[in-house]
Amino acid sequence: MKGRDILKGMVGSTDPKKLDQSPQQAHRPAGAVRAMNMSLGRLNEEAAAAKVLRETIAQGDRVVELDPAQVEAAFIQDRIPVRLDVTLEALKASIRENGQQVPILVRPHPEKPKLYQAAYGHRRLRAASELGLKVKAVIRQLTDEELILAQGQENGQRVDLSFIERSLFARRMDEHGFDRETIAQALSVDKPEVSRLLQVAQAVPDDIILAIGPAPKIGRPRWLALADRLKTAPLARKAVTLTSAEEFGAADSNDRFASLWAALNEAAPEQKSGLSDEPVKTRKGAVLATLSRSGRGAKLAIRSQAFAVFMAERMPQLVAEFEEQDAQTSGD
Repeated sequence: MKGRDILKGMVGSTDPKKLDQSPQQAHRPAGAVRAMNMSLGRLNEEAAAAKVLRETIAQGDRVVELDPAQVEAAFIQDRIPVRLDVTLEALKASIRENGQQVPILVRPHPEKPKLYQAAYGHRRLRAASELGLKVKAVIRQLTDEELILAQGQENGQRVDLSFIERSLFARRMDEHGFDRETIAQALSVDKPEVSRLLQVAQAVPDDIILAIGPAPKIGRPRWLALADRLKTAPLARKAVTLTSAEEFGAADSNDRFASLWAALNEAAPEQKSGLSDEPVKTRKGAVLATLSRSGRGAKLAIRSQAFAVFMAERMPQLVAEFEEQDAQTSGD
């Protein structure tokens, strides 16, 4: 079954005129531009919700009220916990004033009778729990794959995951046994992007990632650069010490990344002046090139003529991909 067929109609809604507005964590322009962006965002969400409502009514779904204690989180976590979740506080205020307008999606728990497992709506579930309210939900029979796809789709439509959160989500799906096609569908990306996401989540230790947090302004190039620094044992130990400090967690997530990066660079002056060589090998171990890194840049020395021709042909495409990714991660 194709991903779009599995995803069709998996989300439920009620009155499209009273939808929760989940604020974004991205950069907010001021003045008229900010107001226009907010208005367009609301229109897009309301249009999407109206479509969802039509599909829900067509399927005959019924919204019920559950005790939040009856609902467990999805079996794969997609967000990195934060000390102060501003969007959650805003959502709680909205529910306190207007009630929960958009139901969550749950399935009967596959292992625990009388309990349920959330596919999406974890913020609404937590908000209802902290407010001492029942949570409105649509109950459906879902396979593991259907639950993951619904979870990924809802995240894409509402508050976007940061790059490192998507990386962790991809790795956790991979570890759970989902194939690359399913991971790509859940994250609405292509397979090459899945590989890039997995590369980062597999290169940076979990403890470091969780200590830094979502870091929405930090993209793949800087996470990979951090992973390269952590290959050095003394720097890895220093990173653990820094990220374990109480004051480290009190800073903004993006600032935590920046402060760790600055500290590791200060602790490695010899790497700024010297070169660090990394071989570029085939799966069989044949060396195609050598990548030399320094504080001032990097140099790729290609040994294989065939690989040189291949790189020359692919260079325009690689540059275009880099510019697109760099624009996304820098917030341009």
